[in-house]
Amino acid sequence: MLKEFKAFIMRGNVVDLAVAVIIGAAFGAIVTSLVTDIITPLILKPVMTTLHVDKLEEIKTDGGVMYGKFIASVINFIVVAFCIFMIIKLMNKATNLRKKKEEETPAAPAEPSNEEKLLTEIRDLLKNK
Repeated sequence: MLKEFKAFIMRGNVVDLAVAVIIGAAFGAIVTSLVTDIITPLILKPVMTTLHVDKLEEIKTDGGVMYGKFIASVINFIVVAFCIFMIIKLMNKATNLRKKKEEETPAAPAEPSNEEKLLTEIRDLLKNK
């Protein structure tokens, strides 16, 4: 059962799906940060000034564009993507080593056919006479 699970996990489809989910979640954080920390304050600030609302801080804690949070989200995405890349690279290397090991082990020589066995016996009998 453990071997079946290992074979299931090591299939390309499962690994690709896992990578896509992780990268997608990290990229989703970038998009969320872009909208909430950069675009929304840029839109809200002019609207609030035309409505003569002075306390933008009540809506946004910083009251302005939060480039730092967005940059942190981008850096977080890059770190996650790099870690996933390294894991996949390590998995591929292990798979390639296993395949090489299987290829390097010489296959057992094929058994001689019945015809060859009979010919060998005939040869040996002729030698002995």
